[in-house]
Amino acid sequence: MSRRIAVAGAGMAAARFAQQYRAHGGDAEVVLYGAEPRGPYNRVLLADVLTGRHDPEATALPHGTGTTVRTGCEVVGLDLVERRLRLSGGESARYDELVLATGANPVLPPLRGLHGPDGRGGGGRRGLKEGVHAFRTLADCARLAEDAAGAERAVVIGGGVLGVSAARALAALGLPVEIVHQAPYLIERHLDERAGIALRGHLAALGVATYPGNRARALCGAVRVTGVELAGGHRLDADLVVLACGVRPRTGLAGAAGIAVRSGVVVDDRLAASAPGVYAIGDCAEHRGTVHGLAGPAWEQADLLAARLAGAGEGLRYTGSRPVTRLTAGSLEYAAFGEVGEDLPGTDVLRLADPTRGSYKKLVLRGDRLVGGILLGDLTAAGDLARAYERDDPLPENPLDLLTTDR
Repeated sequence: MSRRIAVAGAGMAAARFAQQYRAHGGDAEVVLYGAEPRGPYNRVLLADVLTGRHDPEATALPHGTGTTVRTGCEVVGLDLVERRLRLSGGESARYDELVLATGANPVLPPLRGLHGPDGRGGGGRRGLKEGVHAFRTLADCARLAEDAAGAERAVVIGGGVLGVSAARALAALGLPVEIVHQAPYLIERHLDERAGIALRGHLAALGVATYPGNRARALCGAVRVTGVELAGGHRLDADLVVLACGVRPRTGLAGAAGIAVRSGVVVDDRLAASAPGVYAIGDCAEHRGTVHGLAGPAWEQADLLAARLAGAGEGLRYTGSRPVTRLTAGSLEYAAFGEVGEDLPGTDVLRLADPTRGSYKKLVLRGDRLVGGILLGDLTAAGDLARAYERDDPLPENPLDLLTTDR
């Protein structure tokens, strides 16, 4: 009987693992079990699918010759002793090694009026009220595009990376859009306050109004949403609402089987979970207390685990990632990475701002090493800076040249 590697999940991390496993000469049978009705695709492109820039089929990801993908076939239970999976259709399947790549679910905020009457609605996910949408899958994207075609005003709840991307896409469809964000400025996990203010200006030029420092507390309307009520009592009219309040790792499968779980499935430097023969990668994995939730680290983990299981890198260890967050959409573009605070011990800050062009650039340095950075409105130096940050390379004697040299 041939060795079988089962992958619970058929998303970006799963596809990357399968592809790289074959690239490293792995010869085991690899089976991806996905809950969605289609094979692996690139979630990073969802906003461009919404605007029509990309066709859904163009988002498909390679997953290695000879890999089996079982769509609409979710892993719902594990027998760690017998090494068997219980599948959503009622059947079971064996495995020799199991890779958990279950991803994450969108967080639904505690809003009054979130669900339709008796918990039923037209949002397509968990009975959300008609006109209310999560934005995580291609199916979510298709429902949102259909609803947006007849909508008049949209509100996006959440001003992180996903919320800004969704708002930009809806504005490109011709809708007036407003973002409600609880933090004092947009994308506060990756930007500083000045960059957040500059980003707000870019969005305003695209027709997107933003309300930082505000919390949504209720959705108005009986069957279909008609507005969003803010904590201060102000109401924003809307017949389309997108929830972009972050994601939560999907750990229920692992937790129910007795595998160690905190925020995510706990893994060591081999990306091994607490059960023999079980590994975790991507949005569901927690390594050294960190769940990255970004494509770059997910692919780095997938690459390393693929090499290990293929026998091409048994000594490899995952010590963490140094991810770069990037968005390029017409005039709206930024890149951010690392620690961007003002008062980090032993650091110096270089900053250039051009309000007339809406550009903002910031480097945080510790000696000749790059600790963090922000580029907004001009990404000319993004490639060089990202490589220096990811590799922890020394910067040139005058790092300001990286921000001012025309290329």
